[in-house]
Amino acid sequence: MADAGTDTSVTDVPSRQRFEARTPDGEVVGFAAYERHGNRVRFTHTEVDDAYEGRGVGSQLARVALNQMRVAGLAVEPRCPFIRGWIDNHPEYADLLAAG
Repeated sequence: MADAGTDTSVTDVPSRQRFEARTPDGEVVGFAAYERHGNRVRFTHTEVDDAYEGRGVGSQLARVALNQMRVAGLAVEPRCPFIRGWIDNHPEYADLLAAG
């Protein structure tokens, strides 16, 4: 899924337990790592290549990942400060937070 303002797309790569942002030529320029535990997904780390900072790649990673969690009916544990902050700034995603 591409995002306005970037030339990247984000896909889930379950074998690597992360969502990856890639350029059209396939270069990975960011990722959001996660661990799945039953019906919960714990986001542990988000990273964006320095050359792509400030271009919305992190937001694109968060939006795509959280939208997929919603569709799958999974609860989110945002251990990653970036994902936690993104949810705090986008309260429409607060319903995804795991209880307790």
